[in-house]
Amino acid sequence: MKAFLQKNTNYFIFFAILLLLISLKIINPPFIKSVSYLSFDLYQKVFAKKKDSDVVIIDIDEKSLGKFGQFPWNRTVFAKILDQLNTSDPKAIGFDIFFTEKDKQSPEEIIKSYGLIPSDVAELQNLKSPDDLFAEKLKESKSIIAVLGSNVPSHTNYDRKAKARFLSKGGDPFEFTYSYPFSIGSLEVLENNVKGLGSISFLDQLDGIIRSLPLIVQLNKKLYPTIGLEMVRVGEKQKNIYVELNEVGINRISARPHKIDSDPNGIIWIKYKKSQKKQYISASDVYEGNFDKSFFQNKYVLIGASAQGLFDLVKTPLGITIPGVEVHANVIENILDKSYLVRNPNTYIFELLFSIIVALITFILSQKIKPRYSLSIFFGNILAIIIIGFSVYKFKSQLVDISYPLFIVTVTFLTGLYFRFIEENKLALENLQKEAKLLKERELAAGVQKSLFPDISKFENFIFARNVPARDVSGDYFDVVRSTPEEYFFTLADVSGKGIKAGMYMAKASSIFRTLTNLKYPIEKVVFGVNNELVEAKFKGMFVTAVFGKLNIKTGEMVFINAGHESILTFDQNKNYEYIKSEMPPIGIVKYFSESMVKSNTINMKDKTFVVYTDGVTEGYLQNGEELGSEGVQNIINNISDVTPKAIVESIEKKLNWGAEKLRDDITCMAINIKNTELIKKKPVEKPKKVESK
Repeated sequence: MKAFLQKNTNYFIFFAILLLLISLKIINPPFIKSVSYLSFDLYQKVFAKKKDSDVVIIDIDEKSLGKFGQFPWNRTVFAKILDQLNTSDPKAIGFDIFFTEKDKQSPEEIIKSYGLIPSDVAELQNLKSPDDLFAEKLKESKSIIAVLGSNVPSHTNYDRKAKARFLSKGGDPFEFTYSYPFSIGSLEVLENNVKGLGSISFLDQLDGIIRSLPLIVQLNKKLYPTIGLEMVRVGEKQKNIYVELNEVGINRISARPHKIDSDPNGIIWIKYKKSQKKQYISASDVYEGNFDKSFFQNKYVLIGASAQGLFDLVKTPLGITIPGVEVHANVIENILDKSYLVRNPNTYIFELLFSIIVALITFILSQKIKPRYSLSIFFGNILAIIIIGFSVYKFKSQLVDISYPLFIVTVTFLTGLYFRFIEENKLALENLQKEAKLLKERELAAGVQKSLFPDISKFENFIFARNVPARDVSGDYFDVVRSTPEEYFFTLADVSGKGIKAGMYMAKASSIFRTLTNLKYPIEKVVFGVNNELVEAKFKGMFVTAVFGKLNIKTGEMVFINAGHESILTFDQNKNYEYIKSEMPPIGIVKYFSESMVKSNTINMKDKTFVVYTDGVTEGYLQNGEELGSEGVQNIINNISDVTPKAIVESIEKKLNWGAEKLRDDITCMAINIKNTELIKKKPVEKPKKVESK
């Protein structure tokens, strides 16, 4: 054995490095994301091209600032621009601009600025304000104004409402869309006269590059489309935006006849084309009428700023800086010709598996063949990764991360070469030291974990549970908390994965459950709190399947929640068996936005027995090598003469824990029956009697 370890130490260390690299990819911290973005951006730089567009940008440029002066301009300027545009019959006109304050040249503002007495300037007061004139032109146009999500309220805010009507199928989009508590927009008189309100909110980007944006967002608990989608809706003369959802989130967003596939949070990845000057026209030229009417006819028109002093410039994956309004132009183009990019969740799994396979091939061959040949294998794998990534992007418009697989293969290859030139005995010794340290940590973790399981000996007449770990540290957990003389909270859970990390995750879940049940919250609120705390705990890639419940032994009522766990077994006095399947996903994956996301069930336990267990029970091996299965659990119960919770659990444990060297998985089981709810009192320890001397 020792000789084998010494001979293969390099493989053990390689697998540890590979596991670390794959774990980093799963955890996906910011610096790993930045590595992935390298390939995403490279695709666009290589394949970006110029193409004709149905989107025109009216540019608030240096030339326009020279003509009209400092921005913001008088609203009559925009009113005249709309007049000029309406002669060309554009499909829709979008303002990537806010009009948050009243025009400084309105009669009201002039009176206020100069301290005039209203009675002395009655004629001035009777004049129409620039805002009113602009509002009239907006009403005559197919116009859209921008709104923006904000975390702080605006002093000019009012209770605005989206113009688009949202219809959803398959779920509630509010549960999956990004949310802002407040919104920033324009004056109420202006927004009341437009055909659409569109969000210009971008998500925070690590490096400031705009690669994606949400097609729909929540602003002050109302759904709004992004300005690009809103312009398409208005341009196609549609009232509704359709949102299709599946079990994981948003699947598709439609503004007929255009259907856009999105990620579960309604986000699309933008495919940029090369900027073209001919797509822009100066706002001053439109104001003066210096344009061909066909330039705007049946086009989507965006009004935004490129002037340096207005600070509306953003970075793109193409490595250039463009006006923010051009990002929205690209979004409109992507929707119209369905050229947007897709980051398929299944592609992420493919990347991980492919990286593991290529890394294994590269490392094993680097240990078996000569270095000059292994170098050919290395470059061959690099070339294969690049070809696959670029081909999928070119022909399917899907984003495949090749940067991190290339990084993994390179690290793997260099590791293999390193092991070819170092002393094997030294590496073997270091590996043994690491194994000894890990074993000690596991033993310590196992001791700590055992202390987390509760003493339920007082309740064993009606609630009994047991955990038998397959290894040092168990990923299973159960708990019972007595909140009042009649009410008991309970849970039985199974953490994904094994080892110390699973034990730590279990300990975290245990502490949260105990804290919330001691506060006597409803079971739905307990699950809501446990889930959200686990999501915030940053244990990436881990989750918990669990059954939570609250039992009243006086009324017999039990409220329970099955979060992605094994089916619950219930049976009556005649041993009529019934299985209750899970109606919820495991906890610790997606943050709950409200307690209504937690689905509970209620049963009366007066004549029922409730049995819940982890998959280590149904998938546990019997002495004949077969799995126990759910039918095996029923057979065990059928053979018990006096069916009590303790008898059920101990019989199941005895059947599975028959003396094998290692269990296949942790055995954890709980049974509840309120036929006998008498608490068991512990016998006091008798003190030794003193012997009196005569």
